[in-house]
Amino acid sequence: MHRVPARGEEDERRTTPEASLPSGSRSPLPVFIFPPSLDFYADDQASHKQVLTLYNPFPRVLRYKVLSTAPLRYTVVDAEGLVKPNSCIDIVTRHRDIRARHYGSADKFRVEIWEEGGGRGVGGRKDIPATLHLTRPQSRERGSSESPKWHPPSHVFSVRHGVPRPLSPGLFGLYILVGLVSLVVLMLPLHGDPRSFLHENLHVSVIQKLVAAYVLGLLTMVFLQS
Repeated sequence: MHRVPARGEEDERRTTPEASLPSGSRSPLPVFIFPPSLDFYADDQASHKQVLTLYNPFPRVLRYKVLSTAPLRYTVVDAEGLVKPNSCIDIVTRHRDIRARHYGSADKFRVEIWEEGGGRGVGGRKDIPATLHLTRPQSRERGSSESPKWHPPSHVFSVRHGVPRPLSPGLFGLYILVGLVSLVVLMLPLHGDPRSFLHENLHVSVIQKLVAAYVLGLLTMVFLQS
């Protein structure tokens, strides 16, 4: 990783032979990189490592190089290399100087790209701001991460609140009917059973037996809790 060149060094680079190419090849290449900025948080160790994804949508190989305004504070894995046509590459960055005096510091990464075999002066560049924060904001994340809690029906798990409530006669009869149907389904033969003397319309599938067993288990819980 290298530091971002100063203005005088950029002017000197423009006078090198790489900059004296035909005018038709001087148009800068757009840099497709994500995310557009990096945020590091002192209280979140996982955020000390960030990934920049560089995309190459062009039908030719691109060479890239990553520079920084504060190279001593960061480590960049694969700070320079190649990106194949119509592909992307992940560039791992790590903040290695988490100290209070750097909170809020406005550092920058500069990503330069150019066509393999060409000069850096005819490529493209993009600056990625990098900021070290004291704490990660929690209010918005908590609101999005918390999901409504599911509460079971009161007549099923009313014992959790003290004295269980008895089932109403109508509901009790419905549960008995559903339980009998589930038992009948469990007793019926499976499809393709040659030993059965029942008509094929009375044969059931494995899925139907599993559903009947599940319903019967739920009803057993209801009767035990009531």
